[in-house]
Amino acid sequence: MNAIEIKSLTKNFGAKQALKGLNMTVPEGAIYGFIGENGSGKSTTEKIICGLIHPSGGSVKLFGKDYTNVDIRAKIGVLIEAPGCFQNYSVWNNMMLQAANLGIKNPEQEVVKALKTVRMEGAASNKYKNCSLGMKQRVGIAMALLGNPALLVLDEPINGLDADGMRIMRDVLLDVTKNHGCTVVVSSHILGELEKIATHYGIVRGGKMIREMTAAELDADCRTYAALQTKEMSKAKALLSCKYSRVDEENEYIRVFDAEKPEDIVTHLYENGILVSEIKTAKIGLEEYYIDLMNGKERG
Repeated sequence: MNAIEIKSLTKNFGAKQALKGLNMTVPEGAIYGFIGENGSGKSTTEKIICGLIHPSGGSVKLFGKDYTNVDIRAKIGVLIEAPGCFQNYSVWNNMMLQAANLGIKNPEQEVVKALKTVRMEGAASNKYKNCSLGMKQRVGIAMALLGNPALLVLDEPINGLDADGMRIMRDVLLDVTKNHGCTVVVSSHILGELEKIATHYGIVRGGKMIREMTAAELDADCRTYAALQTKEMSKAKALLSCKYSRVDEENEYIRVFDAEKPEDIVTHLYENGILVSEIKTAKIGLEEYYIDLMNGKERG
């Protein structure tokens, strides 16, 4: 079963059309990386899924039922923008208030469980205002986890975090899918971090879904290239550009994308009086794949 099935979704804000027939499929148990530039329709889609705004047209099904179904709504945990916490209350008291809001039975037990999941059990007595950004984000996810939701919708949960904060957040998201059975939809502009955890991706532009793929499909579609250095970079790049269809330069390396064998590059340059000091093979990642897609470059 799919956790989310969206077909022909539209949303108008006055004369502005934010969503233009968007389609989206999120398999149950996935970590779905939702990607797009600012204004592409990500947050609008997430808010519709969560029932915060209503669509102008199209259909949204969650676990096979209409998204307005009361029982289905109870299965969703949400963190969009920032958690609604009282600054002078402790993490524990904020969590208990949210548990009361949701009418959760055994609230103390459930709050302990949620805080432990997000690695915040040792900071329960901290005032919310004294928490770091990463801790606040984890409190937000802990709140979203109250009631054992089957679907988590998280808007930019890793933006602004330091390296340690991002590592903890990755561990948390992997934990909630593996050990708690959640499906996670997570948007982020930090594509390198998203690539480490996502099992599926959806890329939106201009209110439309332009590509959906699994992590395996992304890996297969990302091109391998040879990266090399020489003392004559400009001359080598010009020479290679005459022989190969895509040659560029980045991070002090010349990159050649369609050479069958790296040694052919070395031989070709040597025959033209250029010695290669270093050569290696590498593969483009999600961030470059996304940029190429936005710029209409071909891969494969």
